[in-house]
Amino acid sequence: MTDSTAAPPPDAGVAETAAEVRAGKTTAAEAVDQALARIERAQPRLRAFVLVMAERARAEAAELDARQAAGAPLGPLHGVPMAVKDELDVAGVPTGYGGAAGGGPAAADAEVVRRLRAAGAVIVGKTAMPEFGIWPYTESVAHGHTRNPWSPAHTPGGSSGGSAAAVAAGLVPAATGADGGGSIRIPAACCGVFGLKPQRGRVSSAPRPDLWGALGTVGVLTRTVADSALLYDVLAGTVAADRWHAPAPAAPYADPEPGPRLRIGLLLRTAVPGSTAAPSCVAAVRETAEALAGLGHEIVEDRYRLPDPTDTFLPQVLGGVRADAGRMPHPELLERRTRAVVRLGRVAVPPPVLRWAERRGDRLTARVFALFDRYDVLLTPTLTGPPPPIGRMDGAGMLRGALRAVPMVAYTALWNVCGNPAAAVPAGFADGLPRSVQLVAPPNGEHTLLRLAAELERVRPWVAVPPG
Repeated sequence: MTDSTAAPPPDAGVAETAAEVRAGKTTAAEAVDQALARIERAQPRLRAFVLVMAERARAEAAELDARQAAGAPLGPLHGVPMAVKDELDVAGVPTGYGGAAGGGPAAADAEVVRRLRAAGAVIVGKTAMPEFGIWPYTESVAHGHTRNPWSPAHTPGGSSGGSAAAVAAGLVPAATGADGGGSIRIPAACCGVFGLKPQRGRVSSAPRPDLWGALGTVGVLTRTVADSALLYDVLAGTVAADRWHAPAPAAPYADPEPGPRLRIGLLLRTAVPGSTAAPSCVAAVRETAEALAGLGHEIVEDRYRLPDPTDTFLPQVLGGVRADAGRMPHPELLERRTRAVVRLGRVAVPPPVLRWAERRGDRLTARVFALFDRYDVLLTPTLTGPPPPIGRMDGAGMLRGALRAVPMVAYTALWNVCGNPAAAVPAGFADGLPRSVQLVAPPNGEHTLLRLAAELERVRPWVAVPPG
């Protein structure tokens, strides 16, 4: 490091890091070196990464610095170190899906990774996830337990728990995730970061045509709303290989214009019978409603119970896991509970059942969308309770794992079935653990969610990185 430059601090975000590199206040090499040093220090405690690509990341950063020195055009993410969830292909390294059954190195980057690199980001490593993202806890036989930066005794959630932990701890400014039932929003809620699940078809899943049928979408986790907006400007858009295609955004997500006063429906009842929100989660929603009312929005508490999506959600999960496992060259190394899920998928979810499940999802969506005739946005808890203690999957087979997963997805899974954009927004703390609320918009409503979340961030900013 030279006397005239300094590495970005741990709480520097995507936009700040890129701006400092472009301005010559730091370099891509320094930003990457500091990210790698933070990862090395935190990895024994947090276990957020399954693979760190230190030499390759340093070489790519040096190349970016050389391009900048030569006066070449710079991308919007120039010099920003980022992490990628282990289910996205990164050329030259294995795609393990959180387990040990993967094979050799991927031949090419996934479309999302290609776009990040083209915009100037440096991929420093791959983050932990439960095998195939089945569970909302980032625990696996192959890689152990990933821990919450706010309290290592608690889970960071899942399935994008490694990404959420890495961002929350300040190891990287941002990381990719994927959300098939809450897997961006749940870990964002557990770790106190911002996580927007985009509209179905907004971001490419290529080379895979889809993620778990109609359920899944790729996205990002960041510490600030503005950083997510910047990243979705880079990532929005699909390719011919994608099954789902959302309309092109009408305007950039970054720097949105002020929006109108919104009518916001407050819903506290979960979509899962017998599941209720803890008092701390209810308090987070009510405090957020007060803040939104103070910003001029109309809040209406609604007693409507959202429909239970299990009969359309579960078959698509089983079919998706079966397809994921079918691509693994070493199925004998799958976890025992994963093999049980695959067997159930083969028996219970033949192609006609999958097609029925998606049609059932369309009918359920038509019912739910009537809510958006009354409200511009919905406000709910993200989780039914605080982040649980670590070890939720210890000794758990398929059935016990499923029972322990249900409360975690009670507010999130429905919006995968319907395809809506939905965001987990930090909402303070209870007993030292993050709280979160969920904002849900009609189709193609990412602009509205980003604008509303940014308003909340301005009036009650959240802590960027845990002390120490």
